[in-house]
Amino acid sequence: MKSFVVIGLGRFGTRIAEKLYDMNSEVLAVDIDNEKVQQIADNVTQAVSGDARDIDVLRALGVRNCDCAIVAIASDLSSSIFITMNLKELDVPYIVAKAQSPMHKRILEKLGANSVIIPEQEMADRVAHKLVEPNILDFIEISDEYSLVEEQAPDAWINKSIKDLSVRARLGINIIAVKNGKDINIAPGGDYIVRNGDVLVIIGKYEALAKLRKR
Repeated sequence: MKSFVVIGLGRFGTRIAEKLYDMNSEVLAVDIDNEKVQQIADNVTQAVSGDARDIDVLRALGVRNCDCAIVAIASDLSSSIFITMNLKELDVPYIVAKAQSPMHKRILEKLGANSVIIPEQEMADRVAHKLVEPNILDFIEISDEYSLVEEQAPDAWINKSIKDLSVRARLGINIIAVKNGKDINIAPGGDYIVRNGDVLVIIGKYEALAKLRKR
């Protein structure tokens, strides 16, 4: 069972803490506001009121034993920075931090956060892609160059094998999974025949994915 510490119990922090707990993870929820701590107490493994800007508080809570720490504070830039620095000093294996701007994101990355997210921006990007490209069912930005998309199989691909389509050589993309209803085929081989109704999980550079949609 994985263990998480979620620091900051605003809407984002509360939601992710409760979701992780629902997924059978051990969750320690921490916030300086005792009222927020009391509200989440029944929905996580343990909820504690404390100032995570104080490294001694985090040390006493044993956060260094957690598999992952989530810094869900973004509105207070200095607190976000101090807490991330504390977690890094305590050698927490994996740190996820919420940022409020690209500059904030770059600072947290420089401090050693393993993953930095801007939820509002990322959700806006996903919605925009879905609205502009109706075949896209979901979109996740992986880096400045690569993204992961779920997309309905193009009509021209139906009844053709992945090997015959030669998508990696021709388009520079990789099909990492295929979904059809409740069936999921992870890492389909070259002999897989694309069926009507298939949803392809594709990874590739933005230009390659854009080229795919023009076909």
